Amino acid sequence: MNQADRFKLEIKQTSSLTALELLEIMQARVAVFVVEQDCPYQEIDAKDEAAWHVILKEEDKMVAYARIVGHDDGVSISFGRVLVVKPYRQMHLGRTIVMAALTEIEERFPEKTVKIAAQEYLRKFYETFGFKAQSEVYLEDGIPHLDMILEK
Repeated sequence: MNQADRFKLEIKQTSSLTALELLEIMQARVAVFVVEQDCPYQEIDAKDEAAWHVILKEEDKMVAYARIVGHDDGVSISFGRVLVVKPYRQMHLGRTIVMAALTEIEERFPEKTVKIAAQEYLRKFYETFGFKAQSEVYLEDGIPHLDMILEK
């Protein structure tokens, strides 16, 4: 069985998620971004209310995730909270979920520039998608980040 047959992609707005899907997303995000990265911050925020959730599943279990939200500049679009659950890491699913998010952005928001706040250690990863650094490295919640942009 190849990966295309093994995994199923779902993209839903927050209001379309079931309670169990929302719970699974929030548990995974807190596990990765708060617990694993030892970074206490308000992981669930107001952006979740209008977000598009990009979910890669194996059967009914989420294995990778990203969310698409409006950028803080009010003009651009952004994605973030990109994660792959632990047992599925090293399978290149991070690349799969980012490609799915970018495809969804292109379909839903074709006129918008994509801007992200990337963790600095992932700079080269995002550069492979065409992103370019737009800032120096800065600390966000104690983790080195940089702003990156994908222009049309």
